Amino acid sequence: MHETDMTKALIMTVRDWYDSQPEKLKIEKIHLMVGEFTCVEPVSLQFAFEVQTANTFLAGVELAIKNIPLIAYCHCCQKDYHPQIGQQYSCPTCRSPMEDIRSGRELKIDHIEYSLDS
Repeated sequence: MHETDMTKALIMTVRDWYDSQPEKLKIEKIHLMVGEFTCVEPVSLQFAFEVQTANTFLAGVELAIKNIPLIAYCHCCQKDYHPQIGQQYSCPTCRSPMEDIRSGRELKIDHIEYSLDS
């Protein structure tokens, strides 16, 4: 389950950012962008986040996951297409192999919602 390792990396990244802030903050929500081609299961990622953040500075923080579709570009046809993961990666029109992925490999923090901890 690589979601567990990804969650550990996410927590470390957020922790580094949190510790670098001049004022103490209350993190409310972390927004992630997860590409379809990363093969990350959002439900598993959500579960791993909840388990690993219990009793930490991120306990109770909401994890909002935005799924980014896999979009490829066919240079022969000069157009974008949506490959079907595990079924069809080549261009549906001319059958050229998928060479140019435009989106779907993202796995990053989009933004963090927080307030000043008073």
